[in-house]
Amino acid sequence: MAEQITENQDHSEYGRLLGQEYLTFSLGKEYYAVDILKVQEIRGYGAVTKIANAPSFIKGVINLRGVIVPIIDLRIKFNLGKAHYDEFTIVIVLNLTDRVVGMVVDGVSDVVSLAGDDIKNPPDFSANFDSEYILGLATVDEQMLIITDIEKLMSSEEMALVDKTKAIAE
Repeated sequence: MAEQITENQDHSEYGRLLGQEYLTFSLGKEYYAVDILKVQEIRGYGAVTKIANAPSFIKGVINLRGVIVPIIDLRIKFNLGKAHYDEFTIVIVLNLTDRVVGMVVDGVSDVVSLAGDDIKNPPDFSANFDSEYILGLATVDEQMLIITDIEKLMSSEEMALVDKTKAIAE
């Protein structure tokens, strides 16, 4: 849906197209949001089966009721410091179009409803890093939220390694 938006459209139309409910979560000191309809479940971090030669952000795979689920640590993927795993570490299991993926986050905050006027266009970065997964920015209770297109992030070229890892585990 975000691909249909042109640079000439105003913020309110952009927000109207994106207005819905989001699950918010933290990675370090930053807060992110994903479409609540993509969330299958929230669970504590547990033992994973490591996959040889996988990138560092792929922690391994788990068997979730017969489904092999790759576990991605977004703290490592986004270079947000050293990952620490304890009883408070959370995995958000996402049900995406063609796969189920778990993402490790520091914590889950809340479910928020964002109306059209709440969501602003993402800034235009001309740096050499992938920011296409950022749908927009919103402020809730004076906290900035980075609204992510989790489908686009998980299907990016680098994350396509998830599919290879899943195939190896099966």
